[in-house]
Amino acid sequence: MTQLLEIKDLEVAIDNKTILKGVNLTIKEGEVHTLMGPNGSGKSTLSNVIMGHPKYQVTSGDILYKGKNILKMEPHERALIGIFLAFQYPKEITGVTLEEFLLAAYRAKQAHTDPDKPPILVFRFKKMLREVMAEFKMPEDFAERFLNHGFSGGEKKKAEALQMAVLQPTLAIMDETDSGLDVDALKTITANIDKVMRKREKTGVLLVTHYQRILKHLEPDYVHVMKNGRIIKSGGPELAHELEEKGYEHL
Repeated sequence: MTQLLEIKDLEVAIDNKTILKGVNLTIKEGEVHTLMGPNGSGKSTLSNVIMGHPKYQVTSGDILYKGKNILKMEPHERALIGIFLAFQYPKEITGVTLEEFLLAAYRAKQAHTDPDKPPILVFRFKKMLREVMAEFKMPEDFAERFLNHGFSGGEKKKAEALQMAVLQPTLAIMDETDSGLDVDALKTITANIDKVMRKREKTGVLLVTHYQRILKHLEPDYVHVMKNGRIIKSGGPELAHELEEKGYEHL
């Protein structure tokens, strides 16, 4: 399998405080990696740094995507080459519908990957979007609402799963996707994410979570435990069960 993401000895600071202290991680095509750890361990920092959040300072190390160093790339440039971040707390954007947002993002990615091809026509995009929404069992008017405005926590996560399906990233980073969801919403959203992954077999996934419960629906290939800015242990799915039984303190 082709290597998608390689993080080498990554150290990151914010406001002169070191958060990540030498992180190493490799994700190949089609692999699902879960990153677990207590609050404040650096999990969400790693997600944001991969995506290029400007408030974090990379003090040493490298992030390679398909063999190319992406540290100098802007967040939108990283998105255009196939990196997607599903936020723990998605932002609300009043005045822009979910459909309008997705159309603009789809056209931008299309222009980057195939600049000689004319942009997708609106009616063709709407047809494609409605087909995906029908598969996800979403009502049609969901796409006509302002992006995340007035959405429940579950609806925001559904909108991000829809974005994944439409934009078809090569690397999907899901930061606390299970945060604030009840059991039924979690089951629905993970089922939609699973559909995306089965259609895009080469998509690599980094799933950031506190809890083992989401792993009952999305079984990872690898589990990593982060503590105090370092990955201190890695293993298979059994490691998540160990954490559920014994917690993080025993590590």
